[in-house]
Amino acid sequence: MPEVLTTAGQFRTGTKKDVELLAPVGDWDGMRAAVANGADAVFFGVEKFHARARNKNFTMDELPEIMRFLRGYGVRGFLTFNILIFEEELLSAQELVEACIDAGVDAVIVQDLGLVKMIREISPDFPIHGSTQMTITSPEAVEFIKPWDLELVVLGRENNLKQIRQIGEQAKLPMEVFVHGALCVSYSGQCLTSEMWGGRSANRGECAQACRLPYDMVVDGDVKPMGDVAYLLSPKDLAAVDLIPELIEAGVRSFKIEGRYKSAEYVANVVSKYRKAIDDYYAGKQGGPSREEMRELQQSFSRGFTHGFLKGTNNKQLVDGTFPKSRGVYLGTVLTVHRDSVVCKLEAPLKRGDGIVFDAGDPTQEEEGGRVYDLRRNGQKLDGEAGEGWQVEIVPGRHDVNVKRVHVGDRIWKTNDPALDRRLRQSFETERPYRVFPLHVRVTGSAGQPMKTWWTDVEKGKTVILESEMPLETALKRPLDEELLREQFGRTGGTLYKLDAVEVQLKGDVIVPKSELNRMRREAVEQLEELRKQPPIYMKRKVDPYADGFDRGAQRPALAASPALTVLCRSLDQVRAAAEHGAAMIYADFEFIKQFPAAVETARAAGQQIGLVTPRIHMPGETGYFEHMLRLQPDAILVRNTGALYYLNKKRLETGEAAAFPRLVGDFSLNAANHKTVQLLHDAGCERVTPSYDLNIQQMIDLMRRTDTFRLELVLHQHLPMFHTEHCVYCTFLSEGTDYTNCGRPCEQHRVSLKDRIGMDHPVRVDEGCRNTVYNAIEQSGSEYLPQFLELGVNRFRIEFLEESADKVREVLMLYGEALAGRISGTQVWRKLKATNQLGVTRGQLVK
Repeated sequence: MPEVLTTAGQFRTGTKKDVELLAPVGDWDGMRAAVANGADAVFFGVEKFHARARNKNFTMDELPEIMRFLRGYGVRGFLTFNILIFEEELLSAQELVEACIDAGVDAVIVQDLGLVKMIREISPDFPIHGSTQMTITSPEAVEFIKPWDLELVVLGRENNLKQIRQIGEQAKLPMEVFVHGALCVSYSGQCLTSEMWGGRSANRGECAQACRLPYDMVVDGDVKPMGDVAYLLSPKDLAAVDLIPELIEAGVRSFKIEGRYKSAEYVANVVSKYRKAIDDYYAGKQGGPSREEMRELQQSFSRGFTHGFLKGTNNKQLVDGTFPKSRGVYLGTVLTVHRDSVVCKLEAPLKRGDGIVFDAGDPTQEEEGGRVYDLRRNGQKLDGEAGEGWQVEIVPGRHDVNVKRVHVGDRIWKTNDPALDRRLRQSFETERPYRVFPLHVRVTGSAGQPMKTWWTDVEKGKTVILESEMPLETALKRPLDEELLREQFGRTGGTLYKLDAVEVQLKGDVIVPKSELNRMRREAVEQLEELRKQPPIYMKRKVDPYADGFDRGAQRPALAASPALTVLCRSLDQVRAAAEHGAAMIYADFEFIKQFPAAVETARAAGQQIGLVTPRIHMPGETGYFEHMLRLQPDAILVRNTGALYYLNKKRLETGEAAAFPRLVGDFSLNAANHKTVQLLHDAGCERVTPSYDLNIQQMIDLMRRTDTFRLELVLHQHLPMFHTEHCVYCTFLSEGTDYTNCGRPCEQHRVSLKDRIGMDHPVRVDEGCRNTVYNAIEQSGSEYLPQFLELGVNRFRIEFLEESADKVREVLMLYGEALAGRISGTQVWRKLKATNQLGVTRGQLVK
């Protein structure tokens, strides 16, 4: 294996075969485009259970055909199973897993931990990839999933190159990284905005893209003037084609392109550019993509390009804020407006027939756009392409653009290039095979005996053996030799093979009819092609997905206790008020770690149990946060990510003093949507688990019926955390800095909220890692369902506060305490809260 010199001056072994270019496909054209342009693997969804539910998709019945097509070309196929699975869907999920195993799908990309558990019950060797929806961002998170033998993990888009290298070196599991396409502003698997506002969960493939909407920024109660900057949460698109060498050297094995919504031309364009970048690296070529190649990438789809977080956090570069949708290639600004044309100095080539749009700075208004009808330079019509730097007169189609609505200073974008689209489509619209593979043939025999041949598919290492149907005869004229056999056996056009070598070991001058040689060639190629397309064999067991569910009739509850409230507080005043109420547990979820000791001291002084809350995200090198928490000796830790759960449970086992160690409670962000996930998290060290916020009331009840409900802690009241993001709006719009090292910490001086289109102010809070959470303006309550939850045996209910005063905390806790005691109904709680709260209270995600 050759050695490759890294940028750090160290040697790392590796070949081109060690890395994989992974392409998105949404239909057969996209599939062909990916294969034809050099993808090593593709990922796709079928009609259910994937994160592009609104997209056109393949069907489960097509799986065998898809995989035969891909195996023929040596391309791996991964099925996206990257959503949460609800309790009553486990049987359907099992059916799809079994169909994947039978069809020979190369791996399933999975988010749901309970689904991982079920797949391993069905098959111990069927490959699983951990989706980016698992929020795997640290070595500890990788270690957490290792017991289930995942083949690969897809890291969070927020990991930078240094962190990627560190995760690879510590965790030693193959890593996949997104390198191109749309960026989610929220951590994948941690966005609840669509769920809150429309019952369309991003964890269920139904993202409504609320991050692409305009918002006003409210600072300390006043709207901040922002000019034409309105899209405060809409990131640019990721384009890391120039970072391929650094990513390879950081240990990335799989390079993932986003875009199952996109066209086949987009797939062809992006795959071909990244294929070239990978090939150039291993060929020792330097220089990166050309300017024209980057323009072609922009032409297919671009909101502006960024490296995302790969080179580190730069909030100023991540979000532009002036438009939320693809613009294409920037051409320049309008210099002059004539009766039927405009003048522009071009910053990119342009020709007749190209699509353009005029950008006046307000994407919410209808924009003028259409096709270029003519181009003029110095009064002369141009027949060819106008080049960069030329000052030209652009004449749009008369029925396309109302030039009277175009203004000097408007930006012009090239939205479409028909010539590029034609070239990209030609790359995969062909009757010729997209790839051919070397074929080796060995020939033996002597007169009077059949000719024996060995045909080897070199790439797959598979061989078929064929004998002639008639014996060899002594040749009177031209005997069989390498030249003649190469001529006949080399006629493999239109097949997957190209003859590479012929080894002739014939005795004497012998001959067999050419028709027989041709028959043997056709039959050998057919057999080898069929061998290529055969599915791998995985172990498969028939299981009952509900066999491990809790049997309410036969099993005794793990813990018997009267129902009680736990309280999550975000200020010391709230902790004091909760301590007065006598909650079963007070959780301190403070913005800054330095505030924890005061919370612990306050709770201890009141004789109350105190729990500390981990961040939702854990990055490499951040375990010191957990050590600080442990030194404070809380009664419990509310765990919000699998890296923290792995680290803390490992610490508990190492100390050997489980009784003295804080109890671990798994929070909503661990995404427990079925009994199998609850069970897995319990086995991983959680005494109790908070179900996912993606569950509505019926789905919650379905989960509870098969779960030991004394292991659950249910959130009854809260401001739903919607976006959770590495992008800091405080830094971006209230600071001259780019990240926490130079922003001046405006989050410590100001309070920010985002005002949506209907006038609701959604608070933005910062955690110790400078990550932002946008909370829903309206509180939500599940109090009306208390009787059902109590009947099913739930005995821990959490109330969460955000900005409430101490008096408000007392009032809310009193109402819920009365409801738990049966003195008032849950409906009365909701009505009273609605009457005393300015914004009102919604039933939230429990009703759909």
